[in-house]
Amino acid sequence: MNYDSGRLRADLGAGLVSAIVVLPLALAFGVVSGLGPIAGLWGAVAVGFIAAVLGGTRVQISAATAPMAIAVSFVLVRYADTPVEALAIIFIAAVLQVLIGLLRLGSLVQYTPYSVTAGFISGIGVMVVLLQVLPFFGADPILGNPIDSIRHWDDAANDMDFHAFGLAVTTFIICAGWPKRLRRYVPRVPGALVIGAIVGAIVFDGAPRIAEVIEAPSFWAMEMPGGGFWGAVGAAVTIALIGAMNSLMNASHADSMTGQQHDPNRELIGVGLGNAVAAMFGGLPGAGSPSATQANIRAGAQTRIAGAASAVIALVLIIVLSGLIDAIPYAVLAGILLWLGLSLIDWRLITHLYRVQREHMLVMLLTLGLTVFVDLLVAIAAGVVAAALAASRRFERLELDSVLSVPMLDAVFFADSDRVDVSQFDAFTARVGMVKMRGSFTIASSNRLRIAISKDIVEHEVVILDFTETSYIDDSAALVVEGLIDAAMEHDTECIVIGLDNLPSGSLQSLDVLRRVPGDHFVASFDEARIIAARLLEINLEINKASRAEA
Repeated sequence: MNYDSGRLRADLGAGLVSAIVVLPLALAFGVVSGLGPIAGLWGAVAVGFIAAVLGGTRVQISAATAPMAIAVSFVLVRYADTPVEALAIIFIAAVLQVLIGLLRLGSLVQYTPYSVTAGFISGIGVMVVLLQVLPFFGADPILGNPIDSIRHWDDAANDMDFHAFGLAVTTFIICAGWPKRLRRYVPRVPGALVIGAIVGAIVFDGAPRIAEVIEAPSFWAMEMPGGGFWGAVGAAVTIALIGAMNSLMNASHADSMTGQQHDPNRELIGVGLGNAVAAMFGGLPGAGSPSATQANIRAGAQTRIAGAASAVIALVLIIVLSGLIDAIPYAVLAGILLWLGLSLIDWRLITHLYRVQREHMLVMLLTLGLTVFVDLLVAIAAGVVAAALAASRRFERLELDSVLSVPMLDAVFFADSDRVDVSQFDAFTARVGMVKMRGSFTIASSNRLRIAISKDIVEHEVVILDFTETSYIDDSAALVVEGLIDAAMEHDTECIVIGLDNLPSGSLQSLDVLRRVPGDHFVASFDEARIIAARLLEINLEINKASRAEA
């Protein structure tokens, strides 16, 4: 693609629009994180520039996000006694993200089921809402723990700061009711921030303001937490995985808007390096920002220059507007955050839960509940496990439907064979059974497969295992096949195997589960299986005749 002045103008214009969106979000999420609004600003600049230049998407904007802010607040409450200890954990988390990318594990993060991501993001939204009730009343926020926040609601309501409450409500109403026709020119959140700040200066001038002054961040202001390095690593895993999931989910959404294809591993390397620099400068870690990325794309971003320009413009605005930023009331950010929290909740899924499959509903509610009331990383892990179990149940039904276990009437089975006189057979005799396995078979169906087929097999003198239409068998299903053969041998049932040459090399061969089947019982076609079965049954018939003669 030739880069000309037209594309440069488009990128610079998009960078300006996305920078305007990034700044209020960085301020607000800096408050939520517990590191402060200034940390949100510096983090947005660092991760925004480096991820844009080195990341795996051309138009994604990385900055402070709600999941990352909640993750940092959680770490600050649980694992770090001071912000500088939290910064050390953030730095380790950034290194972990880079390692995930270097090991090319980024694509695995994208396999997180929708019910898990919807439950987790909705849980983050609920946490943001619950944590902003205290600032709504003019009280200091409580970090990371919505239960503690709820316990202080009565006290905050009794000691309500009416200036803060009135300004927070006003800002929320502005945010929620921002006219659609204005969104093309002025994004919702920046507009609400500016108008809320003006209303705060004129009407609610008693509301508390942002106390910090914009200063050059301290370089390498980090200390290892009291739990030591390995304790910090455990906490860093939470931030690293949440940031990875956040970035790659947003990158996929950006792909759907642009028709491009992102590189998940490169994206994690870029975001990880950006977060490492952010931690060095006392900034909040970031990830792919949905609001800023959408604004960037809609403003006509063409290349990575738009994201880099966004970070540079944000830095310039921070320096130029430092005095004005310092005067923004906290209640304005509380009103914006309440709207953002509500917008994170997947209302479409929640309002249609009664139509959703029960397994998906339970996974979503489990993940949401654990996110809000227990632990972020536990919520994701438990959600993924629960989703895997639910998927296994669905796969079990599908795989079992693909198994055909039928008795073969002697008169029908040997009708085309010249070696056997079918007139001697009873019309209802079925000494041969066939098990035809079509498609894939995994651990999902292995237990039910054993139960469903084992009884059928031992009722016959010969059983044919047909793998002609089998595409995949995992180790669990392969061991079930071995158990079926063992059960057949114990009941003197002979086994014939068809179509093994057509089966891709895998668990049946590597685990040697067919070792008890005689070599001449492996055939390539049904006709060959009929010949082997006829020979085996003729031998049995001769034994039975001899036994009756001796009696």
